[in-house]
Amino acid sequence: MTNAMHYDLTDLRLFVAIAEAKNLTRGAERVHLAPSSASHRMRLLEASIGTALLLREPRGVALTRAGEALLRHARQVFAQLEQMHADLTPYAKGVRGHVSLWANTHATHTFLPDSLSTFLKRHPQVTITLEEHTSPEVVMAVARGEVDVGVVADLVEGAEVELIPYRADRLVLIAPTDHPLARRASAGFAQVLDQPFVMLHSGSAIHTFTMNAAAALGRHLEVRIQVRSFEAVCRMVSAGVGLGMVPLSAVTEGSAPLAVVELEEPWAQRDLKVCVRKRESLSRFAADLVTSLTEAK
Repeated sequence: MTNAMHYDLTDLRLFVAIAEAKNLTRGAERVHLAPSSASHRMRLLEASIGTALLLREPRGVALTRAGEALLRHARQVFAQLEQMHADLTPYAKGVRGHVSLWANTHATHTFLPDSLSTFLKRHPQVTITLEEHTSPEVVMAVARGEVDVGVVADLVEGAEVELIPYRADRLVLIAPTDHPLARRASAGFAQVLDQPFVMLHSGSAIHTFTMNAAAALGRHLEVRIQVRSFEAVCRMVSAGVGLGMVPLSAVTEGSAPLAVVELEEPWAQRDLKVCVRKRESLSRFAADLVTSLTEAK
């Protein structure tokens, strides 16, 4: 018979914190433990499991193969605990529900504000944490069980997730009405890379996507100015600062005067999808959010 392993959720939370911080002291701080206590707990955890989990290095720690396996399972354990707590909240008077949602720039700035407003009005007991990330980052976080729900435009090969249609949209080029490009019905991305661009801020998902698209062509994008919203992109482009690349849905009737030019690229079609790990395993509140997003158009 194998020996029983003796550890608790505090040990697992500490281990995850240390693994993510790659540092024992900073990991201990995250879970409000003294470094000496954290070190002692880690030694007991390794002794209980019967193998080393952390490689002590001069500037921090790294995970052993066993540590990587434990980190993966520990994250799943905490995701399951969050689901359990959410499932029990209907029975606990006054307890609120929470859903973590990650989405790409496109969804965050166009469709989600209205969708989430509708959902939250119907579910006053629920709060949502919304973070903007690139589609691959969203998919992998959902696949690892770190995030309840994602909204993405790209699938990551091999990721074990479920995708449910949300909204159909496409990226277009926008230009000042007196720009030579304004006379064209369509253009390829490579044909406009010698032009200055107005972009969303560095770090936004669409900024990363656009830079990668230029790099794939062996080119560099000249960014004249970076702004914080698609509306600001439209206003800057209308004022003649440069060209822009935005979702068609971001060019509204109230936008400044612009020329909209079709983008002749297969990746310009940006069909957004709701991404979950397993729909039947979602908490009640996360399941309600998915239903609200995917059934209302």
